[in-house]
Amino acid sequence: MTRITVRIENMETFDLESRWPWTDPIEEYAAVIVYLDKYPVSPGHRLYVPKSITSQNITEAFEMAFQYGKRKVDNGSWGAYNIGMNWGAAAGQTVGWPHIHLIPRFEGDVEDPVGGVRNVIPGKGNYRK
Repeated sequence: MTRITVRIENMETFDLESRWPWTDPIEEYAAVIVYLDKYPVSPGHRLYVPKSITSQNITEAFEMAFQYGKRKVDNGSWGAYNIGMNWGAAAGQTVGWPHIHLIPRFEGDVEDPVGGVRNVIPGKGNYRK
């Protein structure tokens, strides 16, 4: 398998297995392709994948995910959403290409949602306890 080292402007270099595992795009734009996640956390889990690795394209992918999520909440399809990107192996990145996760959330989908994305570290989510 090919290995790739990527540098985005002044960001940290990372080294991961290089492969484009996504197939069957559901939307495509000038700088971003959108896929449904193969291993969804919840129904409707989407990936926003920049076509090139620049901060501008990654920012555009985040913006597109934010706007889509907001529309879904505003029209009542979703209760809320999380947006995130894993950058580097220590953060859990397993695919050697940046991509933005848009994860729909629904009332009661977890017992205690306090802390949201902070829950990626076990025991660190609910800072109120």
